[in-house]
Amino acid sequence: MRKRTVFLIVLLATVLALTACGGGGKQKTITYSRVVDLSQVIDTNIPLWPGDPPVEFEKVADFATDGYYLRRFSIGEHSGTHMNASNSFVENGQGIDAYPPESLVVPAVVIDIREKAAANPDYALTVDDVLAWEKKYGKIPTGSLIILFTGWQDKWNDPVAFFNEDAEGGLHFPGFDGETTRFLFEERQAAGMGIDTHGVDPGQDEAYATNTQIAERNAIALECLTNLDQLPPTGATLVLGILRLKDGSGTPLSVMAFIP
Repeated sequence: MRKRTVFLIVLLATVLALTACGGGGKQKTITYSRVVDLSQVIDTNIPLWPGDPPVEFEKVADFATDGYYLRRFSIGEHSGTHMNASNSFVENGQGIDAYPPESLVVPAVVIDIREKAAANPDYALTVDDVLAWEKKYGKIPTGSLIILFTGWQDKWNDPVAFFNEDAEGGLHFPGFDGETTRFLFEERQAAGMGIDTHGVDPGQDEAYATNTQIAERNAIALECLTNLDQLPPTGATLVLGILRLKDGSGTPLSVMAFIP
């Protein structure tokens, strides 16, 4: 049985279990017509944050000599489509292995800023942007993961364009403004943030205001998402397939979106 098939079986079993017990006694259901994979394919040429370790694959068995095929791989905890753990931005924060399973099934809303990001690669989501979105689609439901669709997913196969680094080493890509993140947590009780760039913080925010706020709350930060054009503004449910790396600062993961 192929590994991806095994993963999907485990993923669907998780969904069914949560549907039955609600992760804490309260009945919950997921009704969907299709599933969208929001995870980038991992290979040795993916965009890597400056200074992060390379992605490496090594064949350790093949059919000719061993009768089966097997590789080992090496990848940074914050490479590919990944989730950050609290201990990556807050000293003594929790590792990726500590996130409870019920926190990994979340409703999502998608805020599309592609037009603004195309005009200004340093664009940061404002509270006014959120309020304008709500005027069109309704108030953001409590406990939602806020996904920012910047259009950067289309740059994935061009690492130079994806990071948009200037001559001084500064990175230029859009993200969440720190004050907007505070509003989303305090006024909308968000579950966290996700984005199709390599950081929920804009490339020019070296204080990591959004990631730090997420870490302080043990909330969710998803980066390097893809296929966001296939999600509705509201109504999708995400299932986050983390690797429970002991004390991990984050993990590459599979993100499945269940679309009504």
